Amino acid sequence: MAEGDGTGPRLAELLAAGRRLWEEVETGAEPSTGAPAVQDKVRQGLDALQRAAAMVAQLDLFSENEDLEEIASADLKYLLLPALLGALTLKQVDLSRRLEHLESARAQFWRFLKLCSSYGLGSFHLPPASPPGEEDAGSPAPGGPAAAQHSLVAMASSRQAKIERYKQKKELENRLASMGTFVESGQADEDQIREFYILQIQKWINTSLEEIESIDQEMVILRNRGTGKQPPAPPHGTSRQVRTPIKPFILTRDAAQAKVFGAGYPGLPTMTVDDWYEQRRRQGVVSAQRAPAGITDEELQKQQQEKKEEEDDEEALQKARNWDDWKDTHPRGYGNRQNMG
Repeated sequence: MAEGDGTGPRLAELLAAGRRLWEEVETGAEPSTGAPAVQDKVRQGLDALQRAAAMVAQLDLFSENEDLEEIASADLKYLLLPALLGALTLKQVDLSRRLEHLESARAQFWRFLKLCSSYGLGSFHLPPASPPGEEDAGSPAPGGPAAAQHSLVAMASSRQAKIERYKQKKELENRLASMGTFVESGQADEDQIREFYILQIQKWINTSLEEIESIDQEMVILRNRGTGKQPPAPPHGTSRQVRTPIKPFILTRDAAQAKVFGAGYPGLPTMTVDDWYEQRRRQGVVSAQRAPAGITDEELQKQQQEKKEEEDDEEALQKARNWDDWKDTHPRGYGNRQNMG
């Protein structure tokens, strides 16, 4: 068992730095925990506390085989390291790793509670070491009147425990506030310092119990969301494509018209014929056969006009031929019965 002097100032500085950063994150003026400045403090605080925890483990300060009286008063504050690590771990905002952070924070809180329980610090029921499993997350509770009665009793007991913890937390905060300045100024004796650290530990016991309960509830929600919200797989062998609904737009002949109509109807997008055809071709709605590439709308109109003129010429030629045939069979003056002379 190492004494308080054996820890050295470096360990004390790391704990103080990590705790100060946690307090700044907890009571800071930043509107969001996800702000870059806040997350920088979270990372720095975690680094300091992790280094301090590694030194405590190397020094073998605490053991479940010893009594609370065997711990030096100056070393009691290092019992808070796992709880502070859990609290700062929860301040991380990477949603893709949220479940991982919850598991890590819960393990730290549970380790702190286990250590406090072994030293007889506080009277509480130690939660299970593992969070609710995935198989329990979505399974219905057993039915029947007995089960319903047990559930009601458990809810009432949990509510009463929360009320008691809240009262105890407020009482501890008031006592810590009255002793904090006295201890930090260096005017307190060893017994007062020891009582101050034990009060801090008891406060964090209540906090850890609340956090574990909240973590377990959030983990159930996250696991249910991950397993229950997946879209069903399509039947095997189906290859039918679902067509995307077409949004309203104005179809124009060319880019010049698109600019004109786009200015008149800013709420609707404009699209030329070529753009529309290319979009539908990519969607597989129309075939790839179309007018030869490189022919503009003007050339296409010219070809259509020439074709029309050719058709008109053929019609005029046929009329002329019919007139000649009629003149061959009808001599000049045919049908004139009035002008005999």
